[in-house]
Amino acid sequence: MKERNGIIVYESLREIVEPEHSCLVVWDVQNGLADRIFNKEEFMINLKNFIEKLRGRMPVVYTLITPMHRDFTSSWSYFSMMRRFNVDDINKLPSFMAAGSKEHEIPEMVQPKHTDIVLEKSTASIFIGTNFEHMMRNHNVTTLILTGIATEMGIESSARDASNRGFYPVVVSDCVSSLDKDAHERSLKTMAKLFIVETADNILNNYETGNSKSA
Repeated sequence: MKERNGIIVYESLREIVEPEHSCLVVWDVQNGLADRIFNKEEFMINLKNFIEKLRGRMPVVYTLITPMHRDFTSSWSYFSMMRRFNVDDINKLPSFMAAGSKEHEIPEMVQPKHTDIVLEKSTASIFIGTNFEHMMRNHNVTTLILTGIATEMGIESSARDASNRGFYPVVVSDCVSSLDKDAHERSLKTMAKLFIVETADNILNNYETGNSKSA
């Protein structure tokens, strides 16, 4: 750890993921996505274990894709959805992640507890259209530990935005996934050059080492 003019700079992984200044983000783990990722069983087991190990040590924030009202959806959003669902007419677009639908729900295996925060949002960044940054500043959080779906979309987008805002982005490589395995792997390689990409075990081992040293 270094300090310059009152600014603390963390150096080791253990310093970066210290629970007192960290927040765990569970990004868009909803049935509509979780049922379609390439490694559902492995991902869900890893994520469940990771959440349970960190819950109570730091805030846990779940995000939920909650689409805007169709009358207020942007032209680009319509264009990208038409391309994603391979339709040539806006009126042919299927309902996607509608509130109250089964696909909008969080899988039972990783359901949030009453102590967790559930944040509805409509973009691929946790910072846009939400009070998330304000919440983190109020709680003196400097590190965001990112898990969820999809690696190359909301995870990478939120990691980039976190970095631009001065947070430490930590991506948990075996607790993120995608509908596209190749895109997932490319994204992890890109993010490893820019941010901090670690396995769940490496992060958890740092907590255990820290606890044993302080005991």
